[in-house]
Amino acid sequence: SDFDWSSIDTYHLPSSYKTNSRQEEELLRFADHFFQQYSHLCPDRKPLFMHPPNECGVQKFVSTTVRPTLLPYPDMYYWSGCASFVCDYLIMEPLKCPITPPSSLYSPTTILKYQRGNCFDFSVLLCSLLIGAGYDAYCVHGYATLEMCSLDQTQELCPLLRKPPEVPEEEDPNKYRIVYPLEPQSEFELQQKAKKEKETEPTQEEEREEEVFTEVEKPKRDPLHGLRVHAWVLVVSGKRNVPETFFINPFTGNHHSTTDERFLGIESIWNHRNYWVNMQDCRRGCKELSFDLSDSFCWEIMFSESKEPSQLPTESPNEDTDDMVSDPSNALEQWGPCMEPPICLTSLLHTAEYENPFSRGKKVILYNKAKLEKWAAYANGDGLVERVTVYADSDRTEELEVKEWFKHREDLLYMREVNKKTQLITDHFKPGHPLLLKAHSYTSLEPETGHTVEFYHRARVDGLWKRFENATEMTEYFVGREDFLHMRHIELGERDQKKQKAGIAADANPRPIVQIKEYFHRNPDKPADEDVEERIFMVIDDVIQLTYHLELHDTIASKVVFCRVIGREKREDEIFLSRENTVKYEPWSSEKHKNMRRLYDLLWQLRAEQKDLKQEVRDSEAEMLNILMVRKDEEADIKLSVSMYSAAKREKQQE
Repeated sequence: SDFDWSSIDTYHLPSSYKTNSRQEEELLRFADHFFQQYSHLCPDRKPLFMHPPNECGVQKFVSTTVRPTLLPYPDMYYWSGCASFVCDYLIMEPLKCPITPPSSLYSPTTILKYQRGNCFDFSVLLCSLLIGAGYDAYCVHGYATLEMCSLDQTQELCPLLRKPPEVPEEEDPNKYRIVYPLEPQSEFELQQKAKKEKETEPTQEEEREEEVFTEVEKPKRDPLHGLRVHAWVLVVSGKRNVPETFFINPFTGNHHSTTDERFLGIESIWNHRNYWVNMQDCRRGCKELSFDLSDSFCWEIMFSESKEPSQLPTESPNEDTDDMVSDPSNALEQWGPCMEPPICLTSLLHTAEYENPFSRGKKVILYNKAKLEKWAAYANGDGLVERVTVYADSDRTEELEVKEWFKHREDLLYMREVNKKTQLITDHFKPGHPLLLKAHSYTSLEPETGHTVEFYHRARVDGLWKRFENATEMTEYFVGREDFLHMRHIELGERDQKKQKAGIAADANPRPIVQIKEYFHRNPDKPADEDVEERIFMVIDDVIQLTYHLELHDTIASKVVFCRVIGREKREDEIFLSRENTVKYEPWSSEKHKNMRRLYDLLWQLRAEQKDLKQEVRDSEAEMLNILMVRKDEEADIKLSVSMYSAAKREKQQE
């Protein structure tokens, strides 16, 4: 870091930062006595981090640096919001010496002002916010891996790319189910297959090259493994209905299990009221540690909170009796005033700074074959706040996929996915778009270039939830319709070339409808031989084909085909029916359904429905054109909405 901490302004800090009161002096003497006894009983342990100097060069007990604060923002009432704010707002600085704690510990007020700090500064600020929000949180001084101490996430998977865990299928509890025998396999074929695999195995030289390559991929052994000092936050279960104790890495804002192997040991923990020393064995990391702070065999407490005496002596033989702490259990009440925050952290963090936490304009995090970029809301004109770029290699040179997240857009676009290989773009929208859009996949916003549109079907009258269209076909999918229609497929022909060359608009020169197929779910209120499963209208060939559903034990479906009469001129309002142009196969139908009168009525009804279907297809084409036109206008003039509670942004918007 090129920041010079020696040049910071401490003139305006309160006098309590520059001097110690009598109570604080007594507290420091008690801490020194505790440290001496600890060093005497545990000579092999590292020195405790108890009272480093602050930004004014004055020694302060670490518990007095933790200042419980509840910031007036909804996200800051939850640990995830506090953790994400701290890791985004502050700039990480590594420890000057990786194997020793810092030589000083600045107050959260100074850390907030200059927006930078080391892991101890991060932890103290985060712990202050968590305690203020009601959590049972503690700062932890311990040891961690190189990657965690240096904020190296290049070997980790980006959290935004993690897939949700698959739910295992429940096995059939019926123990009497039929167990089918395995498919028989030829032993000769298995031998031949094994022989071919041996022949195609790489040579020894290729194997050596692969081994060298994999060794390069693996991280090298850290010579300071187990010695690197790190600070993080411990959240104990109980308060705020936290079900299980967990860690928070302040650099990333991520939560970790207490058995995470990247945490290698703990020296001590503290909050705003007390200080505990870990007396447990950490040779296996933090896996087997108990976080029951009331257990005096596991944790040595500085100020006894119970009637049980502490294991360490509480009186110093070198001190006068007036300066001794005769009853350490009253220490919390005795030194409580010196632990109160003299400066309110809320006054230091204005709304504008909270909403724009990135001091450098944006934040970039490198992951394994991925890069995450973050911006504050309203920092970009298109509302972009996050972008994840997925690469094909670890050097991040070849892009595979880009995901972008947006906020406060009036067109309700909140996510965009771009496949760099196929150039396929998928936009995702929140509910409330005027066109009821849910998702839109495309390579170009020009019409008939391949578009897939998903709708919020519950808000539509026709139950349409998905439509795909290109130059030659259109497919629509429906949900929850009363007529049980679930799919419609339309084949389209080419436009009239003469009209197209003459410059006639596409509206006046529509694509001819070649065929319309419709598929229906089973209607339990109808007999199977009267319930249509598939309906095909061959518009150009003037053929209508019906296929009916099957009953439970049927094998052949009933069909009816109406064909054009050869040699007879087609008329719009005429229906000609004969046995020559009708093909029917209804093996399961009763005799009353096989007369010509019924077929005539059916054909008359189908002709009327075909006319309506052709109009619906034209309406669907017009709707797609309108969607593309609206999306072009929205992308050409992107508008961001401003909350009515944000006075500053409303003034800028009015200007």
